[in-house]
Amino acid sequence: MLQYYYQKMKLKEVTNRKDVKKFLNVARIIYKEDKNWICPLDSDIEAIFNPALNAYFNHGNAIRWILEDEKGNLIGRVAAFYNTKKAHTYEQPTGGLGFFECIDNREAAFLMFDHCKEWLQKQGMEAMDGPVNFGENDQYWGLLVEGFTQQSYGMNYHHPYYRKFFEEYGFFPYFEQVTNHLDVTIPFPDRFWKIADWIAKKPGFTYEHFRLSNANKYIRDLISVYDQAWANHEHFTPLNEKDIKTALMKAKPILDEELIWFAYHDGKPISFLVMFPDVNQIFRHFNGNLNLINKLRFLYYRWKKEIHRTRITVMGVIPQYQRYGVESAIFRQLKDVFDKRPHYTEVELSWVGDFNPRMKALHDAVGGKFGKKHITYRKLFKEGATPQHATILGNAKKQSANLQS
Repeated sequence: MLQYYYQKMKLKEVTNRKDVKKFLNVARIIYKEDKNWICPLDSDIEAIFNPALNAYFNHGNAIRWILEDEKGNLIGRVAAFYNTKKAHTYEQPTGGLGFFECIDNREAAFLMFDHCKEWLQKQGMEAMDGPVNFGENDQYWGLLVEGFTQQSYGMNYHHPYYRKFFEEYGFFPYFEQVTNHLDVTIPFPDRFWKIADWIAKKPGFTYEHFRLSNANKYIRDLISVYDQAWANHEHFTPLNEKDIKTALMKAKPILDEELIWFAYHDGKPISFLVMFPDVNQIFRHFNGNLNLINKLRFLYYRWKKEIHRTRITVMGVIPQYQRYGVESAIFRQLKDVFDKRPHYTEVELSWVGDFNPRMKALHDAVGGKFGKKHITYRKLFKEGATPQHATILGNAKKQSANLQS
């Protein structure tokens, strides 16, 4: 029966501009009746598959397909990719599957999963994670399984029925990711501020927000902290200065310098927090198209302060300062920022993995409330292979204080 359905469907590799348009439109078709879904910008998705814009092509490759039924109607899409720098840090060389969209049809989903598996096996992979991104994990990472509300910028949104496809195919949860929300109109506990003030005033500790005029300095400081914080992580790969500069230029139109903070001790960078306004609160009006008219509309909506939510995308502390409570002191700096920007009423803390108990504790300490849950799944290709779970940070001296894996 499965082979019969396969024969009725046509899976086509994306090879030309017409196919690209179809690939982008699949999501619009799948979520046409879902008012919670916000269409990602076409330009953002295409940048991921452009070797000139995505440095991951320097040490990896990607392929994508569209799926049509017997009448030529678009019913699915998927991409597969691998990053040799990270793939071989796992027990089984592991690639990725992402940008999966599908009608509620098991055979259609399995057909796409099969092709991803077969292609990755040809590249020497023995497992695949999904749904993930061909890039950093602060965007398009994990399957949404709880909290089907409008997603923030760069976060995955999915239909609830996708979960059964992944689990019935043999994917198992590699780690869970919880996104919490913080209502900044509700005062923090006094005890939190007393601790934050005590830490902030300790001799030798200073705090600075990001300044575009000195961007190179802050990029170097961020890399210094990140690489030290993650050096002992089992799948650590150093940050690339060029990649950060590219991401910064892309974010420049929505950048608020006082939402990105650094902590120093005796002039040495020891911690950072990166937060951006959630532009999806404006992009929801554009259906993925950032043409000239929508760029002008963007400026108008921003002037009207349409954005009331910010999103913390990454936070890091070097190991020897991870028990100093530097994160609390940074939140003290942010309180003053939000007092000056009362239109920001909510912070999305996204996301923290179940392998990161220290950051989960910080979410609780600041009053974060559950918003949504994603799961990053893994499929082992060898029959009978034992499922694994991401290593808990802090075990075997593998410590970090980052919001993402």
